[in-house]
Amino acid sequence: MARRRRVGGRCDLVVRDGPTPRRPGARRRPAAHDATEEPDTVPSAAQHPRPTPPGSWDVHRPPSAEGRSILVTGGNAGIGYFVAEQLAGTGATVVLGSRDRTKAEAAAASIRSRVPGARVRHVPLDLADLASLPATVDALALDRLDAVVHNAGVALDDPPRRETADGHELMFGTNHLGHFALTRWLAPLLMAAPAARVVTVGSFAAKSERLDLTDLQSCADDYRPKRTYGRSKLAQMTFGFALDRRLRALGSTVSSLVAHPGGALDALTPSRAPVHVRTSGERLRGLPAGLLVQGKDAGAWPVVRAVLDPLATGGQLWGPRVFGLRGLPRAEPVQEQMVDAALAARLWEASCELTGVEADLGFR
Repeated sequence: MARRRRVGGRCDLVVRDGPTPRRPGARRRPAAHDATEEPDTVPSAAQHPRPTPPGSWDVHRPPSAEGRSILVTGGNAGIGYFVAEQLAGTGATVVLGSRDRTKAEAAAASIRSRVPGARVRHVPLDLADLASLPATVDALALDRLDAVVHNAGVALDDPPRRETADGHELMFGTNHLGHFALTRWLAPLLMAAPAARVVTVGSFAAKSERLDLTDLQSCADDYRPKRTYGRSKLAQMTFGFALDRRLRALGSTVSSLVAHPGGALDALTPSRAPVHVRTSGERLRGLPAGLLVQGKDAGAWPVVRAVLDPLATGGQLWGPRVFGLRGLPRAEPVQEQMVDAALAARLWEASCELTGVEADLGFR
């Protein structure tokens, strides 16, 4: 169960082993909706990915997505921009979720300049302000949503520790809790689509981290931004796989997949003025790194494939083919810690507590 401990700000949730006590007379939810239990009999595609047939996917000519609507959080820059540009090229209506209207409009203009007839627009989205999320979903003005790409994120390089408007550590609060809560408000639109997908964008950095369920908000004295970032992305990825298990248990038409871009550098990323401008000097300095990593345009390929590949299934992890750092996208095996049902159940419980959303996230 969880108990409160005041340590300053919202750093007050300590997760303990054991079930959460129920209110007198409260009716217990089925396991698929329970914050503390994972449906352990539901198989996941994550641990045993289907082999990717060579040559079956052309990153430069993905299949048509005409008639589909896709939300890309943080679609105004970085990996998110290239995901949006590539999806727009398939005929999909792409919605850029961004806090900054000016940057989003510049990104939309850049996409239209490269994709004639692109259907792209912006909705205000601030994942660090949980109370604003229902208004964001209303602003979509859609009857259904065919996919959401949980891409937006914050990465701090140096202390001090910062907090969101809700009092959560900034990276964990934005990268994980914001997307967790957004999924709840998007659930009705996702369920209204024939076969919607939730694609959570993780990070290669998550593979070397471990979640500390007693300090999810990184309140400890040895606050380290890079470690906190890696853990926030690990929480995101753990959520993506847990959501897959819960959706399978419900027999839902919605599926949840996870993708990561590998190693993606600005120096290897083509210019998209004014969104991103790469000088000739930066390009030359970045060439040696191209043996191991790639640009953000290529980093978007696994995400786009997770969204559009008709053979992709819930619970898969998509990443670059070469050491998980560069190359064409493929379904890859998942580390055990990311699909640990007991750990995921405790993270889910904590996330519900911190965001104030119900355990089934609106999927019924």
